[in-house]
Amino acid sequence: MPAATIPTKRVKKQAGLAFWMQRVLEECDRASVAFAPDPVHDLRVALRRCCSMAGGIAAIDPDPDWKEMKKAGKRLFRRLGELRDVHVMQEWVHLLDSPDDPVTAPLLQTFTAREEQLKLQAVQALSAFDRKQWQRWSRSLPRRMTRFRPGSLIFRHLALERWTEAYNLHRQALRNRSQVGFHRLRVGLKRFRYIVENFLPAQHPAWSDDLKQVQDVLGEVHDLDVLWSAAARANLFPDLEARSRWQKRIGEERARRIETYRKKTLGKDSLWLVWRGQLPDRKQIESAAMLRLKLWASLLDPDFKHSMHVTRLALQLYDGLAVNGKTPESMAQDRAILGIAALLHDVGRFKGEKGHHKTSYRMIRRLAPPLGWSAQELATAGIVARYHRGALPQPGHKAFRGISPGQRRDILRLAAVLRLANAFDASRDGRIQRLEVQSQNGLLQIAAQGYSARDRAAESIAAARHLLETVYHRPVMVKPMKVKLGTEN
Repeated sequence: MPAATIPTKRVKKQAGLAFWMQRVLEECDRASVAFAPDPVHDLRVALRRCCSMAGGIAAIDPDPDWKEMKKAGKRLFRRLGELRDVHVMQEWVHLLDSPDDPVTAPLLQTFTAREEQLKLQAVQALSAFDRKQWQRWSRSLPRRMTRFRPGSLIFRHLALERWTEAYNLHRQALRNRSQVGFHRLRVGLKRFRYIVENFLPAQHPAWSDDLKQVQDVLGEVHDLDVLWSAAARANLFPDLEARSRWQKRIGEERARRIETYRKKTLGKDSLWLVWRGQLPDRKQIESAAMLRLKLWASLLDPDFKHSMHVTRLALQLYDGLAVNGKTPESMAQDRAILGIAALLHDVGRFKGEKGHHKTSYRMIRRLAPPLGWSAQELATAGIVARYHRGALPQPGHKAFRGISPGQRRDILRLAAVLRLANAFDASRDGRIQRLEVQSQNGLLQIAAQGYSARDRAAESIAAARHLLETVYHRPVMVKPMKVKLGTEN
């Protein structure tokens, strides 16, 4: 869209979700008067702001209202999209017009006729938009948003995730130069820009102008593609010469904008490299992904303190068993999977206690893996979490379908560790603080600080150790840890 043709209203820099959600309701009233270009544009801008913030927060906050709000906003945004396209096409026709061009008038008439039809659809779209529900969200969601600190490692990691997706689309678009390629790049860059402008207050002032410029350029490429498609479909050209003239004119404008984009994004001064330089490095990606998953679990698990404690005990068990050479070769990866499975093992309790281990598995399986984690690794963690309690794992269980025998053995090993670690905190009082593993006389001996064979938890521990004995083909003995005098318990 030609940047000079549509005025942009200035808003306060600190305008957040509450501001933009209220702005949507105000712009609905303005747009409903006549569905003129400016009000329709301003309403879509407000909707896009709300949806982009909801999309960013929904990646880390499991509250379903984020997705519901985004869905409602997107629905109205899209139903106004074709009307907005017609407004933009009218602007472009005037810009590309030449004196006495026989194509201009019939093309504008075509767009005007279509505009009237789309205005009727816009009336229906606004009437279907639930303003009362939107008003309720405008009170509850901004309060929930205060839990998350803009500029944190989690949001910088989320921005890197969007950067990676958009950069891959950038490379594809420049390689094939297709309309579809540049359209996907525009969408990917837009998603990256929204995370930056909403959640990275340190980077946004430095990047905003360049981000807006390249997005505007790609937007104009898209507009020109849509214009030519609409003009060719209308077939209003009196002869081949007129058709060729319009196609050439649109093609030249498109090529000029693509060249502008290339100059900004290629070479050693590429904007893509500038943006990447201030996002998490490789060492930070793993810890940031862990933080995101931990945050997600903490917002669901009604007793996350217990899950944190089980995680510590599980990793102590794993490290002790690793010393005895009984873990897979990829110890670092398996340790990370065990840690995530332990942190997430009780998220299913969010939906009720009964069968929560199976619910946890389904929730983890549906979770989009954060950058640094693969879908397979997260799925593995879900299976491990699935067996922290309940029936013992069996090869015929649904969770093991498509799993190779080697992978199954690794999963069973990790599940056995988590199952026992969870039993050590069956009372959820954190009494058992430390575990040490030793291999002696064909036994696996586990010394537990704070353990007593007379405690009620001892029965749960005795039952839970069975899977570990099966996996390691050795008896497991649990005993109290001897604490030296003068040391802290």
